Amino acid sequence: MTRLDLVVLGLSLSSSWGNGHATTFRALLKAFAARGHRVLFLERDQPWYAAHRDLPDPDFCELVLYDDLAGLDAHRDRIAGADAVMVGSYVPEGIAAGAYVQEHAEGVTAFYDIDTPVTLANLAKGKCDYLTADLIRGYDLNLSFTGGPVLDQLMTRYGSPAARALYCSVDESAYAPTGIAPRYDLGYLGTYSPDRQPTLERLLIEPARRAPHLSFIVGGPQYPADIDWPANVTRVDHVPPDAHPDFYNACRFTLNVTRADMIRAGYSPSVRLFEAAACGTPIVSDRWAGLDTLFIPGREITLADEPEDVLELLTGTSETARASQAKAARERVLKAHTAGQRAAEFEGFLGEAIKARATASRSSDFSDSRPPARALAS
Repeated sequence: MTRLDLVVLGLSLSSSWGNGHATTFRALLKAFAARGHRVLFLERDQPWYAAHRDLPDPDFCELVLYDDLAGLDAHRDRIAGADAVMVGSYVPEGIAAGAYVQEHAEGVTAFYDIDTPVTLANLAKGKCDYLTADLIRGYDLNLSFTGGPVLDQLMTRYGSPAARALYCSVDESAYAPTGIAPRYDLGYLGTYSPDRQPTLERLLIEPARRAPHLSFIVGGPQYPADIDWPANVTRVDHVPPDAHPDFYNACRFTLNVTRADMIRAGYSPSVRLFEAAACGTPIVSDRWAGLDTLFIPGREITLADEPEDVLELLTGTSETARASQAKAARERVLKAHTAGQRAAEFEGFLGEAIKARATASRSSDFSDSRPPARALAS
């Protein structure tokens, strides 16, 4: 494919504090740029990210901060002239931003939903503040962190012209085994979320209470001060991306905990799955539909329901079996879930959308196949 000019309006690229969007965008766009494409990332300047910027000047794309919706006007020509413009979920004033993009972009428009099940649940309640049904229909391409039946729902119920799964990925050059000896039996890396906390309680905190001779670690910000952490659980606040490999490699096993909406939808892998596997750290996870399409349970990943399952894994798994699972999971990720592979998929989806627009344009009496009038902020 010829070089593409891509503009992205995303939640954050500059700061990974308290969000998984930055890690996802960094891996994807770095690999996309390496394929010869040009990227401009527009990020709404927010004080909580300004205080925790760990990538203020990326070398793989142009990063520009803007203060408010009116600030997009300074980049109107780039938006209009780009081959593709992509808006991400949770962008502040995302409905108005999406309408702005669909009004002014002359190339392909896309929406990248890193929170699809949450988005759809909020749309059903009329409480989504960054996406509407009209916007879904107006985007040429709807990319989703979630695959499976959700894609059909986006097209049949909401009228998306094209809904495609674009899972998260891992930069294998940054995430790899380090050879250090593990110091913790089980670790969990993730920002606090109320709907994840019961699973964390069941699959890490309760096992820690029952096995004081084992060691545990939980990394991530925003955990309430009133959580009763057992003495053998080490707490670390925000862990920046460049410290993730050391975190994973310090653990004999790592825990994957999935948000409730993602469990209900299925087919919603967290980036932590791919990161941990790339680092050669075996994973124990909660259950959800579609997980077996990514990793083979019992060989590449262990599934757990109760504290007893976790304790049996930690105390009854030989080092040979542990290493075998880690090796198999790493091989799976390097084969199917690297940033380079995801960038190639992304490029292919954009190419399909560009061709579809060209075909529609040739068969239409209008220069733009999308509806000329949009009441998209409703």
